[in-house]
Amino acid sequence: MQSSYEVINNAVHFQKPDRIPAEFSLFGISDSHYVGWNQIGTGDHKDLKTLDEWGCTWQRSEKKNMGQVTGHPLEEWRSLDSFRFPDPHDPAFFEGIDEKLDGSDGKYVKTGIFMLLFERLHALRGFENALVDLYLESDRIEMLADRIVDFDLEIIDEMSSRMPGKIHGFSFSDDWGTELNTFISSELFDEFFKPRYQKIFNACRGKGWDVWMHSCGKINNFLPSLVELGCDVINMQQPNTNGIEEIGAQFAGRICFQVVCDIQHTLPFQPDEVIAAEAKKLIDCWGTDTGGIVLSDYGDGEAIGVEPEKKKVMFDAFMKYDRWKG
Repeated sequence: MQSSYEVINNAVHFQKPDRIPAEFSLFGISDSHYVGWNQIGTGDHKDLKTLDEWGCTWQRSEKKNMGQVTGHPLEEWRSLDSFRFPDPHDPAFFEGIDEKLDGSDGKYVKTGIFMLLFERLHALRGFENALVDLYLESDRIEMLADRIVDFDLEIIDEMSSRMPGKIHGFSFSDDWGTELNTFISSELFDEFFKPRYQKIFNACRGKGWDVWMHSCGKINNFLPSLVELGCDVINMQQPNTNGIEEIGAQFAGRICFQVVCDIQHTLPFQPDEVIAAEAKKLIDCWGTDTGGIVLSDYGDGEAIGVEPEKKKVMFDAFMKYDRWKG
């Protein structure tokens, strides 16, 4: 029987896992273990308003949820002169880091950065500003993007030096799509963002880490570039938006999928039999005989109106249709 580390590693690298790997902490089941630096991220969801380490203001409604950025510290470029970039070597970011390894024995260990590049750009500038900047303020937006990348690279170095040989994967988020298409053209993505992602991915590979990316929306146009860049695992939580058969036909066996039944169209609204059928379809279309699937979960079920019972239906279906179990 393969260890938790082995079953994820083998699924990611198409080396024949002996079962489907799972990251489902809701039920106390996870083959991975996350060791994060002390990134504030979205902040405490009990608070209606929080401030992250970049000075971005997060606002939430009365209903518990992650919220969204409503305060952009660099909304006006003139604010750049007085803006204080976070220090990636701040000891506070790494206090208690060793204790976070507790419980990781035998598991696949990940670290990561929430809002890696594009999301951080528009959190700082505002979404519309950031998109316009790509065309009208190229010098300034390039400078800001490079400062963000520099920060990311330093965090990667810090985590690697503090935990040498103990981390296996690096996960990050950058949402890139609506339900119809990506926010920018593939050509602009390749020109502006691809070389910057390449620096980050190369740094991870230099540490011996796999690269795990989360991106919502119909990002199909970007997947060829992400595969070329060396992204090992992609997490797309709206598979019906992407097209389950379409994605499988083009990318099964070329990249590993961190899968979940559709969090917008299936889990919140469909009966148990539809959820189970979608789980089987994902395994059949996105997996291969040698791997390519890691079962995931959407952590904040309350925010999307999904009760634990529905998640249990999904989990049980993936276990039932596991094509790798002996």
